[in-house]
Amino acid sequence: MKTKIWGCRGSLPTAIEATSVKTKVFDALKAANGRNFADDTAIEDFMGTELDFPTAGTYGGNSSCVEINTDAEEFMVCDMGSGLRGFGIDSLGRVAAGHERIYNIFLSHPHWDHIMGFPFFVPAFDPRNTIRIYGGHDDIEWVLRRQQQDPCFPVPLDFMGAKREFIHMEPGTDYEVAGHKVSLVEQYHHGTSYGYRFEKDGKTAVYSTDSEHKLEEMDKEQRFVDFFDQADVVIFDTMYSLADAISVKEDWGHSSNAVAVDLCHLAKVKRLCMFHHEPVYDDRTIFELHNETIRYEELMRLDDTAPLEVLCAYDGMEIDL
Repeated sequence: MKTKIWGCRGSLPTAIEATSVKTKVFDALKAANGRNFADDTAIEDFMGTELDFPTAGTYGGNSSCVEINTDAEEFMVCDMGSGLRGFGIDSLGRVAAGHERIYNIFLSHPHWDHIMGFPFFVPAFDPRNTIRIYGGHDDIEWVLRRQQQDPCFPVPLDFMGAKREFIHMEPGTDYEVAGHKVSLVEQYHHGTSYGYRFEKDGKTAVYSTDSEHKLEEMDKEQRFVDFFDQADVVIFDTMYSLADAISVKEDWGHSSNAVAVDLCHLAKVKRLCMFHHEPVYDDRTIFELHNETIRYEELMRLDDTAPLEVLCAYDGMEIDL
């Protein structure tokens, strides 16, 4: 069971700017310090061992979209942010190789950054495909229709030729989708959002974004501890640093890196994947927040608690469970 990140930014897609690319190149050349490389392999080794992530790579700029099990017979995807476009194009090659033409999409909530990729989702235009959109909201079809109405978009929803199904889900109920046990939980966000738990072959992935958990209210979090219980990975909204979460951005509907660690410790989670990155943060800032979170996890870990691996999502990242 593997998950893949197709988009991990929050609120707004964020393109990397020319000045940022120039800074990365400058830092890489400075680190090389005039050395000669024998071949391309030597260059790759240098980039992989001597350059940090913000210099050699980028966390990316697409908004939320995560493929839950890349090995599933039917496609399993959470959210339809701008990352859905890239997933859709990639899926065409897999379909040509014999993959099922069924797309199961689980929507956390219909805020724009989580649905904006759907008008550009190529598989939705192919009448041979089936698109099943699941969620705890009962107005998903209406929202998608509004998004593709004049004057906002030139292509109406009904122009998309794929078969569409909208499936309402209830918290507290277990569902079977493409061989996976799926459940959802209501979260703390304006208009309500939902987190999802996926279980298959003894492996568990949790997708929980756009929810504001507060350190001073941890006594109210038992239902999330139960929902995350012993998951192999929890992909969690860590949009803010703790300082931002308890000050200028309190009650904005998102969580901090600190509360993510605390919840995952209580639930005995194996891996935390930091997700829904603040669009104002550049690669260096996210990298530093990741390192701070690793240090916080080490400090807060109890003697009888297994280490929690802290990952930081980037576009294209794969997590093997």
